[in-house]
Amino acid sequence: MASAEFLVERSTVIDASPDVVQPLLDDFRKWQAWSPWEDVDPDLKRTYSGPDSGVGASYAWEGNRKAGSGQMVITESVPGSKVVLDLNFLKPFKAENVTTFLLEPNGAGTTVRWQMTGKNNLFFRIVGVVFPMDKMVGKDFEKGLAQLKAAAEQRQ
Repeated sequence: MASAEFLVERSTVIDASPDVVQPLLDDFRKWQAWSPWEDVDPDLKRTYSGPDSGVGASYAWEGNRKAGSGQMVITESVPGSKVVLDLNFLKPFKAENVTTFLLEPNGAGTTVRWQMTGKNNLFFRIVGVVFPMDKMVGKDFEKGLAQLKAAAEQRQ
């Protein structure tokens, strides 16, 4: 059986300063430019609430079977350094995870580390033996970071 907790992490170096990268993470409306899940359902319904960006900004989605439904809320935002959000999936399965984006200056650019942590319920602990969380979403993180890199470098 897989462990009760999981961590998925990927990183990339973006040729843009943290001040250019952070707004793409801190404002859910800007996620359409880079999120790997924005294109899985062309009819995805999006609802934004709270402030436009930063702590308290909220994004809910509802889509087809592939997109599912859920909500994200930014719980911490440190300019040029970090964005943390609570991620709650409702469909196709219920899960509560924490997602963290860490921004580290790297020469003229930024190293971005994207992490997701959470607890595996019994179902995912059993399924996780064959389909570990890292394999299930790791490639999505890689795609998202590549698209984030392109979007940020375009803004330079």
